[in-house]
Amino acid sequence: VETTDEPDVLYKKIVLLCKGHEEAVLDSYEQFVSMAAKQLGLNLEKIHRPRRTYDRITMLRSIHVHKKAKVQYEIRTHYRVFHFKHLTGSTSNVFLEYVQRNLPEGVAMEVKKTAIEKLPDNLKPPETQSETAPVEAPQ
Repeated sequence: VETTDEPDVLYKKIVLLCKGHEEAVLDSYEQFVSMAAKQLGLNLEKIHRPRRTYDRITMLRSIHVHKKAKVQYEIRTHYRVFHFKHLTGSTSNVFLEYVQRNLPEGVAMEVKKTAIEKLPDNLKPPETQSETAPVEAPQ
């Protein structure tokens, strides 16, 4: 076990977007992720299910002849969005590696992290009106 003096990264939120073509597979994976988060004591804020998207492709049934004979294919993409709040860098790394290693076939995952950082020294908070000029009382 290595110990370092540098502080751990803090994340305000982490959003996992999972895409797949089978809704049953995504339902099972949703249960897996929520159970893993519960066992690790992570703050799973909500699970969002955006509307599925449809991609329809129309092609000729016969390539060279019969131009009026066409076939249409439909590809449905289902989504699951997991919102996690207030995680440390080491906890998020362990959790994401565990979840990504158990990702089922045909499911894609996208991870968005929002880190909390210190303001640079050259930036200052805005001054209020009462701090800049003292208001004198009327006589």
